Amino acid sequence: MENKDIVITSRIRLARNLKNYRFPIKMNQNEADSVIQEVNDAINRINLNYRLTYMRNLNDIQKSSLIENHLISPALAEKDDRAAFLLSPDKKVSIMLNEEDHIRIQTLDKGMSLKECWDLSNKIDDVIEESVDYAFDRELGYVTSCPTNIGTGMRASVMIHLPALSITNQIEKLMYGVSQLGVAVRGVYGEGTKSLGHLYQISNQGTLGASEETLIEKIIQIVNQIVEKEEKTREHLKKNNYDELEDEFYRAYGLLLNARKMTTEEAMRLISLIKLGRDMEMINAAGSIDLYDLMTKIQPSNLSSVAGTELLPKQRDYKRAEIIRNELR
Repeated sequence: MENKDIVITSRIRLARNLKNYRFPIKMNQNEADSVIQEVNDAINRINLNYRLTYMRNLNDIQKSSLIENHLISPALAEKDDRAAFLLSPDKKVSIMLNEEDHIRIQTLDKGMSLKECWDLSNKIDDVIEESVDYAFDRELGYVTSCPTNIGTGMRASVMIHLPALSITNQIEKLMYGVSQLGVAVRGVYGEGTKSLGHLYQISNQGTLGASEETLIEKIIQIVNQIVEKEEKTREHLKKNNYDELEDEFYRAYGLLLNARKMTTEEAMRLISLIKLGRDMEMINAAGSIDLYDLMTKIQPSNLSSVAGTELLPKQRDYKRAEIIRNELR
């Protein structure tokens, strides 16, 4: 089993503020618009073809869909009048403007790619800093709205699939253990959200007193230990519970292939199971389909976005089941 089956995505997020502006929570509309314009001009100066979108021009479905695709944060979606974001053509880079800080640079990629994401974030950060003055203290580092982000202003995180540890009820113990190491375990959409489909976000908590490279290396080491524990648990389950697991995997596949309606929670749990079965080479199903991509497609607002209209919960359940059937056949 390869780490890429367990580590789904990697993300780097940098918090930055402009020196001559109040924090977003204190800004008026003119100040907010000026921050957006300055950062947009900085990016356009080297013709990166990033698209600027104002939150006030999006409806609720569009905002929620962006959250479900991990392109913006829930906090940005709540700031209609004064917020915006820049998105790269390949959607690997999102620059959120006037969220909690003036600038949140986010880079996102598949697998364990924290170092690559950091290199890209650092380049974008340098491009912006050539045109604007950051709020920076020689002793503390980058000045941020929340004291927990002062220093590097960096959050390094990975999305990790831990079904075996979840099935064997080891997650709570794991969460407690890594929290003692200065690492946070959160749900699918970050702080305050729950896990779906046995997916968890692992990220650093502190940003002060260590370099970006040191923080990234720490996350990689801890994630590798978690991956090893997940792999060993999978091996134990396969050795000792093969028949029960095989039956559960094929039952999950049968439901996904035939159900006419399905909630988000049920679909995520069942897709997680067939991903586990496929990764453990115990079930020949779903071919080469990107099952994490399928998990993303079936989120509520993504379904409404595809339909072109807001769907009621019952309608979403039917649409979700239809999409899953079509994908898996």
